[in-house]
Amino acid sequence: MANYETKDIRNIALMGHGSEGKTTLTEALLFAAGVTDRQGRVDDGTTVTDFDPEEMKRHISISAATAPIEWKQKMLNVIDVPGYFDFIGEMMGPLRVVETAAILVNAVSGVAVGTEKAWKYACDNHVGRMLIVNQMDRDHADFQKTVNQLRELYGSSVVPILLPIGNGPDFKGVVNVLENKAYLCTDKTPKEIPVPADMAGQIENALGEITEASAAADDELMMKYLEGETLSHEEILEGFKVGMFSGQISPVIPCSAATGVGVSMLLDVMADYLPSPKRAVYHGTDPKTDKEIQRACKNDAPFSALVFKTIADPFVGKLSLFKVMSGVMTPGMTIYNANAEKTDKPAGVYVLRGKKQIAAQQLNAGDIGALAKLQYTNTGDTLCDQANPIVYPKIGFPEPCISKAIFATKQGEEDKVFGGLARLQEEDPSIKVEKNAETGETLVSGQGELHLDVIRNKLATKFGAKADLQDPRIPYRETIKKTVKVQGRHKKQSGGHGQFGDVWIEFSPIGDTNIDFEFEDAVVGGVVPRNFIPSVEKGLREHIVKGVLAGYPMVGLHAKLYDGSYHPVDSSEMAFKTAARIAYKKGCMDAGPALLEPIMHVEVFVPDDYMGDIMGDMNKRRGRIMGMNQVDGLQKLEAEAPLAEMFKYATDLRSMTQARGFFSMKFERYEEVPAAVAQKIIESAKHEEEEEE
Repeated sequence: MANYETKDIRNIALMGHGSEGKTTLTEALLFAAGVTDRQGRVDDGTTVTDFDPEEMKRHISISAATAPIEWKQKMLNVIDVPGYFDFIGEMMGPLRVVETAAILVNAVSGVAVGTEKAWKYACDNHVGRMLIVNQMDRDHADFQKTVNQLRELYGSSVVPILLPIGNGPDFKGVVNVLENKAYLCTDKTPKEIPVPADMAGQIENALGEITEASAAADDELMMKYLEGETLSHEEILEGFKVGMFSGQISPVIPCSAATGVGVSMLLDVMADYLPSPKRAVYHGTDPKTDKEIQRACKNDAPFSALVFKTIADPFVGKLSLFKVMSGVMTPGMTIYNANAEKTDKPAGVYVLRGKKQIAAQQLNAGDIGALAKLQYTNTGDTLCDQANPIVYPKIGFPEPCISKAIFATKQGEEDKVFGGLARLQEEDPSIKVEKNAETGETLVSGQGELHLDVIRNKLATKFGAKADLQDPRIPYRETIKKTVKVQGRHKKQSGGHGQFGDVWIEFSPIGDTNIDFEFEDAVVGGVVPRNFIPSVEKGLREHIVKGVLAGYPMVGLHAKLYDGSYHPVDSSEMAFKTAARIAYKKGCMDAGPALLEPIMHVEVFVPDDYMGDIMGDMNKRRGRIMGMNQVDGLQKLEAEAPLAEMFKYATDLRSMTQARGFFSMKFERYEEVPAAVAQKIIESAKHEEEEEE
């Protein structure tokens, strides 16, 4: 593969709603450019970028994959990004290393939720936007209607740069508005034809929109435009490129990935009009001083790179995908990981096309590649020249919104499962794995039920570790509501010394469930010898871990030892511990025991249209609405709801809001469980205990 200068590199992320044809378009681009000799199909599992067994089985993209294409002496680094919301974490890395987000829109159904999210994420990352109206060959496809919808949403920055010749099954070519040239695209190589006479007005309007948008992107051009001067073709083109780089212009291109019509012209647009990284200046910090520093995307600047994705393969080893932010990358270089503060030497420098590794002799500033077997490097790390260190901001991944308890299917394979999970976390930092100290379960958290199912399947296929997923156990608590005085008496006579311990304890509620246990020594007159009092406290502490109702830990319990008796020969520490246990069980059963459940503070963000459904659903979950207010054009609903009712909320919220809503949740406090619900929990706990016995 040739060595490309920064000005000839185009980094493009193909984004959009799930099943809009991103992978099919990637295949069409590779085929049109002659990279492949046949166009793979998603349904057949033969595409270049969907190479993971899970992707081939499910016929969807799960991981972002690169597809470098050489076209017109330019390097087009196309990244195929998954569109399903469960894999939204795969969008974050690519958005940090591309200059353009190419967002696919369906020519029949128009703007979808995934379109809106892709646009928002591209704006948040200050990435230029291009809109590709795909599936133009389908019945009822309507390019102009789709453009009008896009302009209504995103304003006059949306300008068609190619216009379709025909719609639906009659879609056979495109007109390049900037060049005023028409092309018939029914064969692999487009053929120039006369511009259709009936499109003259449409072309003139589109050129006017492009000219105005190009002038608005450059102050000098704007002055000329406002003064009535005619802008030259070169000036319009330069203003267009500046506007694309700054995000002020979003060109629209029609095509059909399935039939290939318009695909070669799309490659031309990418090569001729999309911005290169040459104007980019990246901001980071000096790890020695914490001061902000900059790196221009130039070969003569000190070397720096950002790792935006990791591929963990048990056979190939770890591959770190990166973008050269400044300087030059060559094989044999010793690189410094500014985050880990360690030097590393990669086993090789490659360009990845799907799973195919192509050895690279040099990668210039702005280019994208992969390094093999870096020992200390993870996704989001900065690699640089040790003499000129820099740390770029970490990649922000979405917080997980659903958790499941994970267990090894076969006993003894726990190490394989948790080792595999650690490797998958390297690949996908939107996964979280943690052990719940209270329940003893290991929880794996992700973006949705599909995400967690894919994790489980990958453990089996990649690492031979079979695992089961279950709903997590809820960390209930128990407490008491009344004050009682109770005797705990333990007397046992056997050959030799007997056992004798006698205590009177007053159990009372503290009223604060954040305090689990308080012990008060109120013994007077030596009725319980001083050396046995610690044994009473120890006996109580050992047994409050298991409550009297359903075996959950007891909280908010005050125990006052105020009386008792002893035997000078038969009393012992063990006897008084046993007496304390007897008092605990008897006393707590008489003290109005109650079951407590964790209550979560929930913040839900949804468009106005869905508020009624969201509030109704929250009430069904035994939730309490605490307030509402407007935030960034969305309604923010604050509520408190039991954790037991929130495990599947991520899936349900996505369904209720067509994936437009999102939420966050944190622990607030414990509250008493309603009697009817508590009875079911107690019965279930007793049933589990019987099964274990």
